[in-house]
Amino acid sequence: MHYTGTLYRNPYEPQSPLLEITQGCTHNKCKFCTMYKDVPFRMSPLEWIEEDLQEIAMFDPGTERLQLIGADPFCMEFKKLDIICDMVHKYLPKVAVMTMAARVDNVKNKTVGQLKTLKEKGMVEVNLGVESGDDRTLDRIQKGYHARDIIEQCRKLDEAGIRYWMTFLNGVAGKELSHEHAVNSAKVFSECHPVVVGTGGLTLFPGTPLLDEANRGEFTPLSEKEMLIEQKTFLENLTCECTLITHHTVTANLTGMSFPENKELILKKMQHAIDNIDEERMAAVRNNKTHL
Repeated sequence: MHYTGTLYRNPYEPQSPLLEITQGCTHNKCKFCTMYKDVPFRMSPLEWIEEDLQEIAMFDPGTERLQLIGADPFCMEFKKLDIICDMVHKYLPKVAVMTMAARVDNVKNKTVGQLKTLKEKGMVEVNLGVESGDDRTLDRIQKGYHARDIIEQCRKLDEAGIRYWMTFLNGVAGKELSHEHAVNSAKVFSECHPVVVGTGGLTLFPGTPLLDEANRGEFTPLSEKEMLIEQKTFLENLTCECTLITHHTVTANLTGMSFPENKELILKKMQHAIDNIDEERMAAVRNNKTHL
């Protein structure tokens, strides 16, 4: 297999073969991330992809799922993704589900008709690293798009019938914009139709611009308790139907809970976590993290 550089698979998806079709990130400017800092973006040669599919066909010929990996492989133009779909079905005819990570702006270069074609060929789900729906926060962390872009591109996915996950990055706005980040993100997410909403807590890793800003006093990180309060505010204002995932939030594990039917219970769990948090232990857990 032609696996190169940093590899990341969605740990919440069912086990399936990994097919790398891009390396690195097309954007690579988010202030909280170093995952692909030293990995130049490139698309995998079709020859590599074909060889990898032949190898997968040798050890798992009956697989029905594939994860297409890279930071944002959905950046590829329609024609190339269409070719890859056909290649997948040539070697793995039982594959019915292909998933991958995506940036919101990866959707812009595809029409609804093209998205429908990809969906019909098995590209049925993308994982959107949205992080925030608050424009000031999005600008501050250099995400590269705004709230209106999130809503517009998700509507295209909705029309095409492609499922999508959305992530809320708890704490990324700092104390300065925490409330706006929570409330405005919930508003934007609620205008979309994600099948999964994931919330993860910010960790300031060495080498990130956000840590440098914190060290200079230009960014004020939230305490562990403030992170939970922000997450609760987000969920109080969220109204879309989805399943929740709470990674990096040890004291309030909501993973697998359906929303909003369990909203009252979820908010009670959040308040219990806020009232009973062991900040010292949680801070130690976060400080021991070495990567996303």
